[in-house]
Amino acid sequence: MSNHATASTTPLLTSGIVAGPLFLGVWLVQALTRDGFDPRRHPISLLSLGDWGWIQSASFVVTGVLFVLAAIGLRRALHVGRGATWGPRLVASFGLGLVLAGVFVTDPGAGFPAGAPAGAPQQHSWHAMLHDVGFIVAQLSWLAACFVFRSRFAAGGRRGWASACLAAAVGVIAIAGWPDMESLSVRLVIASAIQLGFLGALAALLMPPSKAWIRVRHSVLQV
Repeated sequence: MSNHATASTTPLLTSGIVAGPLFLGVWLVQALTRDGFDPRRHPISLLSLGDWGWIQSASFVVTGVLFVLAAIGLRRALHVGRGATWGPRLVASFGLGLVLAGVFVTDPGAGFPAGAPAGAPQQHSWHAMLHDVGFIVAQLSWLAACFVFRSRFAAGGRRGWASACLAAAVGVIAIAGWPDMESLSVRLVIASAIQLGFLGALAALLMPPSKAWIRVRHSVLQV
């Protein structure tokens, strides 16, 4: 990789590292401060509603854009080989799904925001359906990316990372699909943390080494 490629790839991959903490941090602040919001029974998407809903909508969009940028960095870092094309494409698709989910908001429900129906809405609006489409695109893209990167790591003999890809996918499916509706909102946050953390770890793994790290590694090898 040339110096130019290293300089341009690093900030792109950094986008994927900071996206997860940023998204979860924004959720946590809102979960603790938004009147009437109960993280134990209100999903993240409901935060896009109400007077301060623009914050969560922006969080979805910004996080999605950061992962699209990270996908560009992944493509540059992977160069060639198994998954070098489709892995980054799926990460970009994950980001675009988040953008779609942020642009189009869900319907009020579960008593949030104030005045909303106590249960699920009886009819879904067109923007809520597009929000759900964005969510589905993001989820399917992320799962597919896990298996694409698992194939790449397995082919390269990196069994630890191949196992981590599989464990992340199975863990998210198990957590999100557990048959207990009362804990669904909390479980979705946990599943999201795994998804975002996995992509952040992948971006960190492929981060080009800094000049300082190269000098340290060279000094160690000379000892």
